[in-house]
Amino acid sequence: MRTTTAGDTIWLRRARPVPHAEARLVCLPHAGGGASSFRRWPARLPAHLELHAVQYPGREDRLADSCVTDFARLADLVTDALTPLLDRPLAIFGHSMGAALGHEVAVRLGRRGFTPAHLFVSGLPAPCHHRPGTVHLRDDEGLVAELRRLGGTDDRALDDPELRSVVLPSVRADYRAFETHRPVLAPPVGCPVTGLVGVDDPTASQAGMRDWAHHTRAAFALRTYPGAHFYLDGVHETVVADVVTALGPARRVNDLP
Repeated sequence: MRTTTAGDTIWLRRARPVPHAEARLVCLPHAGGGASSFRRWPARLPAHLELHAVQYPGREDRLADSCVTDFARLADLVTDALTPLLDRPLAIFGHSMGAALGHEVAVRLGRRGFTPAHLFVSGLPAPCHHRPGTVHLRDDEGLVAELRRLGGTDDRALDDPELRSVVLPSVRADYRAFETHRPVLAPPVGCPVTGLVGVDDPTASQAGMRDWAHHTRAAFALRTYPGAHFYLDGVHETVVADVVTALGPARRVNDLP
């Protein structure tokens, strides 16, 4: 498996390695986002829990790697990258596009006989609300307008032509993958699911978030926070605390019913 100089695989980043971690939390960024989206989280985690942030190709330290524009293929690749981590309980947190990807990965892990400890889906309604989109077909100005609408992207990067040329290709590729994706009916996952959303999110209603309850055979909970689509930026300490509380003590793989 291809690795980085830090010893992580090319798909996963650890800001704080925990050699004897009792459990792991895998975090999947939003469209156009990278592993650095979760850089402030490890300092807030208990000593037994290790965070692995997924690094999609085409951004940050994988800028030279070609983006993946097939969502199912991306889910397959991330699932494969997690295989070495399945010797311990593993929870999944995904925001926006990362939530859809996290669900697809949880389904794939279930097919392999592994039940995640928990699935956290943030800022994205349940798969039954997914509709085709055309943002990826817009010109650069149209793409920038969508990013400004959602917030969460530094205006300096959007205003500077050189920085914009670096940012937009991965954003467009991720939008293409997600907007052309057609979720397939899959059995509910066997782990608890928690939905998280900003109360002013223009893309994720609380009703749409509650429909995630239909995608688990275990418990479902909904958490709301002040803010819009990128509410995480303002309340990450609270979100991390809520994630840790939901996970509770580490449990062995597949101990869940």
